[in-house]
Amino acid sequence: MRVYLDDERSTPEGWVRVYWPDEAIALLRQGGVTEISLDHDLGDDARGTGYDVIAWIEEAVALDGFVPPSIRVHSANPSARLQMEAGIAAIERLARIP
Repeated sequence: MRVYLDDERSTPEGWVRVYWPDEAIALLRQGGVTEISLDHDLGDDARGTGYDVIAWIEEAVALDGFVPPSIRVHSANPSARLQMEAGIAAIERLARIP
């Protein structure tokens, strides 16, 4: 399953659309997610951002041996993109992904 987290953009064909981090995390917990593409700014920071998904994946990899999917960032927020990409690099180190 390919998961697309975004509040505004059109969902690419073949992807499952979610609007909030908790929805993305629920699908990750269920298993079967092979790829996830994340936006950062979702319209209501109180409900979370795309970075919250990165943080959840990082913790799950570090503490539970979670095998992460391929992770993409499609956010237009430059500083958030850098933060998310740094999180992805940490996940890859923890999971020993080349």
